[in-house]
Amino acid sequence: MHGQQPTEERISKKKIIYPVNRQLRQYLAEHSREIDLPVKYDDLRHFNTAIAVYDKKGNDSLWETAIYKERDAEEIHEGLKQIYSILKTEGDSRVHKHLHVEQVDYCTFGNSNPFRIKIVNNFNDNYDYFYIKQADASRIYGLELEHILSPARINYFVDNATLVEEHIAGVPGDLFIKYYFDNPEFNKVRIAKEFVKFNERCFVRLLGDMRSYNYVFDITPDFEEVQFRIRTIDFDQQSYEGRLNLYLPQFFKENYPLVKLVQEKLSPETVEQYRKEERTLIARRIKSSRVRLKELLDVMTEDHIAPVEKIKQLKTELARHYSDDAFLNCHTMGQLVRHSLEIL
Repeated sequence: MHGQQPTEERISKKKIIYPVNRQLRQYLAEHSREIDLPVKYDDLRHFNTAIAVYDKKGNDSLWETAIYKERDAEEIHEGLKQIYSILKTEGDSRVHKHLHVEQVDYCTFGNSNPFRIKIVNNFNDNYDYFYIKQADASRIYGLELEHILSPARINYFVDNATLVEEHIAGVPGDLFIKYYFDNPEFNKVRIAKEFVKFNERCFVRLLGDMRSYNYVFDITPDFEEVQFRIRTIDFDQQSYEGRLNLYLPQFFKENYPLVKLVQEKLSPETVEQYRKEERTLIARRIKSSRVRLKELLDVMTEDHIAPVEKIKQLKTELARHYSDDAFLNCHTMGQLVRHSLEIL
């Protein structure tokens, strides 16, 4: 990370949405990820009109509040409350009786055009979110790899072409850099350390497009200082692009303040120490979930989730980066991920 400057890396403007094949669906069913949902993605698309959503500063958020016909809204809202109870309490309907759906927002930006559901507790006005998206195989592989290999756990379900995800709480990376970065109470060394570890986690499992608005900072007060954990919130670019640098957050210009912080606060030797620490932790998670990870990679290695030319480019660049010609024998993105993890 030292001596390297972020560059203007180009992400595919419109990523292909890959269907969930039979083998992946079987894997999801075996691990209780495949269930029948009362509301599907296509049901939510049939809204009557939409109203633009603006942020607190009056800027267009690129989300729109979907407005449904009254007879449709009641049925949809009831189904959404059931989905929320599935996410939180394995479907205990007693939980969602005191909840109401305050907003159903539709995102006009990005690949998956998700719906964001705002659920409010009638007793105390506390609220939570969850998301309903198009089921994309790339994103599902990303979610599973995050669940198995990262420090966090992910709660999501799939029903044919519909994907439901829980909300990942935290300060969006771009807002953290803009409003929280210079907080005198924050230990900058800890922020730099976490960015190095996050950078390594993404690269090892080939998760791309980690620009600052695709991850959040989870900020936790500790005994004397504050702990930081960077968590991915966008998995669309799991093993899709051909450029190796697109899997390293350090090369995105949006992350430059964090890269600069690492260069200022950490020596090259310390950066290498934190990289090795993170790779060791990932290796331990692989050992503890060996069977599940093998099942996932067996499916992923046979699936086609990226254009052939991107696979050829990435395997060539990985072989050069690691000085390992075994990458050249890989023919799918899943095989590249598997060998990347085997190197650990």
